[in-house]
Amino acid sequence: MSMMKEFKEFAMRGNVVDMAVGIVIGAAFGTIVKSFVADVLSPPIGLLLGGVDFNQLMIILKEAVGETPAVSINYGAFLMTIFDFLIIAWAIFMVIKGMNRMKRKKEEEAPAEPPAPPQEEVLLTEIRDLLKERNA
Repeated sequence: MSMMKEFKEFAMRGNVVDMAVGIVIGAAFGTIVKSFVADVLSPPIGLLLGGVDFNQLMIILKEAVGETPAVSINYGAFLMTIFDFLIIAWAIFMVIKGMNRMKRKKEEEAPAEPPAPPQEEVLLTEIRDLLKERNA
């Protein structure tokens, strides 16, 4: 099988396309959450904490000299990233929880019937029962 044909077969599988759609939607969702945290959530929290802008929270290790920028640990930006992660993780948890609930509900509605025994087993059971009747 040629490499191009094999790649085409791989790329056209349903689960690869579903994964690609999920990645695009996930990236868009990440952007929305980042904006929510930075533009909606952080300002009121910063105001409650005395007008703190989280993006400006940092520890300066070395001051800027001329054209050389300062060396700093930007822990405020790190906190914003943690907020982003927690909100995204919570949203994904809620989606998975809802999907699991729907799946359980569907399983409870339609209990699976046990499969019928194979024909050979049915015949052997009949033979066994006939032998028991004959010996009794």
